[in-house]
Amino acid sequence: MKAHFQTDQGQVRTHNEDSGGVFFNRTGQLLAIVADGMGGHQAGDVASQMTISFVGDRWEQTDCFDSSEETEAWLSDILQETNQELLDHARENEACAGMGTTVVATVCTADFVAVSHVGDSRCYKLDMDGFTQITEDHSLVNELVRSGQISKDDAEHHPRKNVLLKALGTDDEIAADTQTIKWEIDSKLLLCSDGLTNKLADDELSSFLKKDQDIETICSDMIELANDRGGEDNISLIIVHHDTAREEGEA
Repeated sequence: MKAHFQTDQGQVRTHNEDSGGVFFNRTGQLLAIVADGMGGHQAGDVASQMTISFVGDRWEQTDCFDSSEETEAWLSDILQETNQELLDHARENEACAGMGTTVVATVCTADFVAVSHVGDSRCYKLDMDGFTQITEDHSLVNELVRSGQISKDDAEHHPRKNVLLKALGTDDEIAADTQTIKWEIDSKLLLCSDGLTNKLADDELSSFLKKDQDIETICSDMIELANDRGGEDNISLIIVHHDTAREEGEA
């Protein structure tokens, strides 16, 4: 199983509020996570970096996960714990008041992927059945689409497109959406912040993932295109390629 994380400040922002990483637990199981921070005085980067560090460190201390149920429970619990860490930090540090972050995290085993997210950072899957968006944005515009008030095309240009309904670090209780999906050999996952999805359409994302290139090159090419189209936001992504049946040491 291969994975690669890449992030870019973009063409407009003065600093990068995105964070992410790929981590392995004691038995070699993989966690991929992307966070897109928000908040004044650079507090967004504090929120996203704290999230990645906290979740990654905890993952590295775990042992093998055999069932989807225990994996989903771990993800849901760790994001609630992370939420509390962010709230406590903001209350103790005035410069971080109001900070928050989106997050999308996947635990990838040989047979299944557990996905958990809060906000509008996304997870997609490419397999024999095609290209699918796994997560549903926790955003005002997505709720308007789901309720039939606007179309998907309208959503792309809606003036309140960036309004989130959920984020880590903004409420005492946060309910992450968590699910498990199956995957097979040669499937790929894409985790990304909205700096990528605001610039590349789904069919373009799919075309990139289908390329017979190493995942590092694909990540770089996707970021380059997003920047060529304006790069107004930070751009972050992880590609996970299920290229082997089972990692050494994985149960």
